[in-house]
Amino acid sequence: MVKAAQGAKGAARTSVWLEGKAPRGGRGGQPSGLDRERITEATVRLLDAEGLAKFSMRRLAAELNVTAMSVYWYVDTKDDLLELALDAAFGELRLPEPDEEADWREQLRRLAAEYRALLVRHPWLSPLAGMFLNIGPNSLAFSGTVQRIIRRTGLPEQRLTGAISAVLQFVYGYGTIEGHFVARCAEAGMPPDDYFRHAMSAATRAPDAAEVLRESAILMAARGGDTVAEMLDRDFAFALDLLVAGIEAMVSRD
Repeated sequence: MVKAAQGAKGAARTSVWLEGKAPRGGRGGQPSGLDRERITEATVRLLDAEGLAKFSMRRLAAELNVTAMSVYWYVDTKDDLLELALDAAFGELRLPEPDEEADWREQLRRLAAEYRALLVRHPWLSPLAGMFLNIGPNSLAFSGTVQRIIRRTGLPEQRLTGAISAVLQFVYGYGTIEGHFVARCAEAGMPPDDYFRHAMSAATRAPDAAEVLRESAILMAARGGDTVAEMLDRDFAFALDLLVAGIEAMVSRD
């Protein structure tokens, strides 16, 4: 989960959570009525409403009805603020309590579903998760929970990171694509089912795409599901079952 993303000129990106990045609210002269929590909450709201590309410190300041310089009392850079928003979003995850007696399969499925829903709910989260170190308290709690669950699978220690990568990167990719689809539907002002039918109808008019899409339609019909949401849920559940079965097979082999 923790990724050492690279910044400009190959230098590792710094983190708001590292030493020297403490909030400056303790200094005199800071604007009244603001704190990091309020600023972070407003950042999440703006990112949800307008997306990552449109976000700016000036836009945030207008939302808070303060000057842009007022925000800089609490964060050094825009990146610091985005990193705070990222960790705040991870705080929405409902993590299972540590329980050595619980079925790791069911805990893994529930956690994967939570992560997928988070990525769909906040489409801006996936690019930020790849940009930053993910060492905020909520991100670390998520990582620690995943590690505890995977350790209980019975896989040998040298296999654990591969299993974590298989599950988390699958959910990351699935949730990211689904989140982009939901965002496109919203931008088009169409429900997902209407958008899907419109897109499929338009795409089949392209000669090079028609045959592949006809085969795709056959596969989708065989899978079942009357709505886009049902189709997405069925594919996600089965793909996750394949990963769980793969872990079980590897445990038996080892």
